[in-house]
Amino acid sequence: MAIRTLGMILAGGQGSRLAPLTSKRSKPAVPFGSKYRIIDFAINNFINSSVYSIYVLTQFKAQSLTEHIQRGWRFGSFLADYFIMLVPAQQYRFEELGAVWYRGTADAVYQNMHLVENYDADLIAVFSGDHIYKMNVDHMIQQHLDLRADISIAAYPVPVAEASRFGVLQVDNRNRITQFQEKPKDPSTMPDRPEMALASMGNYIFNRKALEELLELDGRDDTSSHDFGKDVLPKALRDGYHLHAYDFHKNPIPGNDRPNTYWRDVGTIDAYHEANMDLVSVNPEFDLYNPEWPLRTVNTDSPPAKFVHESGDRTGRALNSLLAGGVIVSGGTVRDSIMFRRSRVNSYSEVTRSILFDEVEIGRHCRVQNTIIDKNVRVPAGTKIGFDLEEDRSRGFKISDNGIVVVPKGYRFD
Repeated sequence: MAIRTLGMILAGGQGSRLAPLTSKRSKPAVPFGSKYRIIDFAINNFINSSVYSIYVLTQFKAQSLTEHIQRGWRFGSFLADYFIMLVPAQQYRFEELGAVWYRGTADAVYQNMHLVENYDADLIAVFSGDHIYKMNVDHMIQQHLDLRADISIAAYPVPVAEASRFGVLQVDNRNRITQFQEKPKDPSTMPDRPEMALASMGNYIFNRKALEELLELDGRDDTSSHDFGKDVLPKALRDGYHLHAYDFHKNPIPGNDRPNTYWRDVGTIDAYHEANMDLVSVNPEFDLYNPEWPLRTVNTDSPPAKFVHESGDRTGRALNSLLAGGVIVSGGTVRDSIMFRRSRVNSYSEVTRSILFDEVEIGRHCRVQNTIIDKNVRVPAGTKIGFDLEEDRSRGFKISDNGIVVVPKGYRFD
C-alpha cells in the first residue's frame, strides 16, 4: 500500500530581524530573486518531490502571503489529494486551550492535527517556509522509511560562530541523533570538524503515531513553549524515540551535477541581501535555470523587460543582474542587481549591488548602491543612496551591520 505523506509548511514567522521588509508582510512572503517569494522554494521542493498534499500554516501579517498562494498555487479541482491550502490560526482547540493563537511551531501543528487525521497521513513532512534551498524531499522520506525512524531531521553543517542561531545535533557513526541543543550559547561541534556544528534545518519527517503522541503531551504542558526545537524534539530524544539526521549534502537534485550544498536562512537584512547577490554571479551555486527542477511562482502576465537608449553615457544596460517582466532600463546602468516587476531606472542613473522591488522608479542622475528598496517608491532625480550612511540614517532608513540600506515600502522623499 502506498505511503501517504502530508506536507505542512510553517509560514507564520514574524521575521522581525528582516524589518522593515516584514513591517507589512510575513517573512515567507518577502520577495526574492526578481520574481519569487521566499515560500515558493518550500512549495516547489514538495511539488518536485511528488508531495502534492500541502497545508500552509499562516498567522503573522498573512494577507500578502494569502494573496500570493491563492493567485499562483492551485491544482485542478478534480484531484482530491492534490491541494495547496492555507490554514490561518483559527483557535480550533478553543474548548481545550481557550482563546490562544499558535503558541509556537509545534502548537501550530498540534492545533491542526485534525487535518492529519482527515487526510489519513502515514508521514507528516513539517518544513519551514522561510529558507532558500532545493531539496528532494522524497529522498529524505525513503531514508526515513529504510531506517524505520520515528523522526528524521534534515541537517546541515554551519560554522560554530553561527550555530547559536540553530538547533544543534550530535549523532553517532550511523547518523542516529544522540543529543539535541536548541540555539545553544556553547554549541557542540562535529567530532571530525571542530570548527563546524551540525545544525537542524527545521525540516522534519514524522511518523504519524510519534507526532500524535508527542504533540498531545506537549499541547497540555503549561511549562512548554510549544516549539519543536526547544521542547518536542529534546523530549522525543529523552523518551527513547528513534531520531535520525538526514545529511542534506547527500540530497540528489535531478539535473544538478554537483553536490547540493546551498541552504540559506535569510533571517537578517545582510543574509537576505547576500543570498540575492549570490544569484547574479556568473555560475551561481543556487541555479534558477535547471529545467529538471523547475521553480514555479505566480504568473503575473507582465510585458518583457526593455532596454532603451544607446548614446554615450545615456545607454540602457544591465550587467550581471536579474530583471523581472515589465522592467524598463531607460538610459541607465544596472550592475550586480535584482529588479522586480515593473521597476524602472531612468537616464544617467547607476544602480549597483541593489534590490528594487515591484514598482520602484529611479529618477535621472541617481546613484544607488548596496540598497534594498521596497515596492512603490519613487526616488527623485539626483538622489544618492548607499554612499553617505549618516544621511541615509537621517532619512529614517534602516542600515544593516554590513552597511546595507533599506528603504521601506511606499517611502516618500521630501
